[in-house]
Amino acid sequence: ISDSLTSNEGVYIVPAFTGLGTPYWDMEARGLISGITRGTNRSHIIRASLESIAFQVHDVIKTINKDVNIKIKTIKVDGGATSNNFLMQFQSDILNVNIERPNNIETTALGAALLSGLKCNFWSNKEIIRIRKIDQTFTPKMNSEIRNKNIEGWIKAIEKSRA
Repeated sequence: ISDSLTSNEGVYIVPAFTGLGTPYWDMEARGLISGITRGTNRSHIIRASLESIAFQVHDVIKTINKDVNIKIKTIKVDGGATSNNFLMQFQSDILNVNIERPNNIETTALGAALLSGLKCNFWSNKEIIRIRKIDQTFTPKMNSEIRNKNIEGWIKAIEKSRA
């Protein structure tokens, strides 16, 4: 449904149900849906919900890049939401970085096991790196004008949630 639209048509969801965390730290902020018109339908709401995940990650990565003075070029993802191709492509587009999704997207338990094995010298770094197999790499396709327009819309929605 979310990729049935060519854009979000100005609809943004800020899921600040318990306030906003990093980088805003505003516990008084409230969740909202902005940009609704009479032409808005469920596809817009679904798309805006998925996009909100990417925008929140964007805010965190932007802060990390600034704080450590480096530019992250690739993000390795996992978890159930990563099975959504639209979300992964939008994430790549908004961050303007490559997104690598592994074959096994549920790696929390595996990660804990690998770290334990690494700590007790059961595995080496090289062995752990070989275990991770890439299912798909998403590369940025969005032009900078559209990217900036999307991010500006998100920032305006964030400001509304904080007012």
